[in-house]
Amino acid sequence: MSAQLWLYDTPEDLTPFLPFSLSRPLGELRYGAFLLRERWSARLDLPVAGYLSPQAHLTTFVEPGAPPVAPAPGERHEARLLFRAVFVPAGPPGEAERGDERVRFVDGAGATVGYAVPARAEWPGVEGAAAWPAVALPGRRLAGVWDLIGDLATTLPADLERLRAAQGEGHVPRGATVLGDPALVAAGDAAVEPQVVFDVRGGPIVLAPGVEVRAFTRLVGPLAAARDTRLLGGQISGSAIGPKCVVRGEVSAAIFLGYANKSHDGFLGHAVVGRWVNLGAGTTNSNLKNTYGPVRLTLGGRRFETGLTFLGAMIGDHVKTAIGTMLPTGCVIGVGANLFGTARPPAVVPPFAWGLDEPGRVLEVGRFTDIAARVMPRRDVPVDDATRRYLAAVWGAATAGTPCG
Repeated sequence: MSAQLWLYDTPEDLTPFLPFSLSRPLGELRYGAFLLRERWSARLDLPVAGYLSPQAHLTTFVEPGAPPVAPAPGERHEARLLFRAVFVPAGPPGEAERGDERVRFVDGAGATVGYAVPARAEWPGVEGAAAWPAVALPGRRLAGVWDLIGDLATTLPADLERLRAAQGEGHVPRGATVLGDPALVAAGDAAVEPQVVFDVRGGPIVLAPGVEVRAFTRLVGPLAAARDTRLLGGQISGSAIGPKCVVRGEVSAAIFLGYANKSHDGFLGHAVVGRWVNLGAGTTNSNLKNTYGPVRLTLGGRRFETGLTFLGAMIGDHVKTAIGTMLPTGCVIGVGANLFGTARPPAVVPPFAWGLDEPGRVLEVGRFTDIAARVMPRRDVPVDDATRRYLAAVWGAATAGTPCG
């Protein structure tokens, strides 16, 4: 197929996907074992050329391995396929997805989820393409960030089958114990110490190359750990862990975008953890209300009914927590927030909050970028001028009108 693939976010998608939509295009969120971007690439066998975003500050977005945010979708000499990042396609691609004709893709509810722009045709923008012929596209449009957790139990097993097929025949590391069918363990080139338990009675376990698992860790499937992640102990179950994370303790039904650090004991359940997060020793979240009722999320000042009984914390990029931090059910922590002090964290922590004892105090931009410049090279990611501009732009968008502490 000769076409360019682009993903876009709509203004109405931004609030339901906080706190992550403030600091990254939504295609960079992990849905099951794969990023939303990776799902579109696999469907169409095309790399994502770039993102389109309604947020001006994200034009500075830069991250290793991720496509850029651009003002327009590519060059006219090629067909362009534009898809809404939070729409998860199902089934094989159809003829309309070749990009030969002007087409507007719609989901089962009639909402627009994409466009096909033929070669040499102008992209007229959303308003100009509103009258294009509509073609139904099978799949699921995610309602909000809570769907990353709500769909995990059904999405992750299918993703693991795809990963197992790509990795080839599995093997059980020497000295490990397997509960269930050993064929469901795919450890690849992972370094697994003796006395590790693989419990695959509930689903497969796939460890990517470079993963390290320390002794006395219990892994419970379905579970995916991406490259160069280190699992240091405790029980880790039903989760999708991105690259270069460090994880220890009791972890259940959690999603790590990548490059996060939870290297100590503490419970994390039904949570989404952004990039460059550091959870201090003993940090624990509640994932169940005392009433056993459905959990609501407050995002951008709006209350959302998730319909989920189990839902923990939504932890934005670059968040840091002090030792012993206790997070309430359905807690939302904004990008760059630092949680420390004697007060308990509220249900919503604003972006770049500096401590919990003086509400309204904000981490200053220079300190934020300096902290990032110390943290990111520890995972072999340099902080250059482009990265500093991106981080400063996110800070500016998040703190507009807020005095610095």
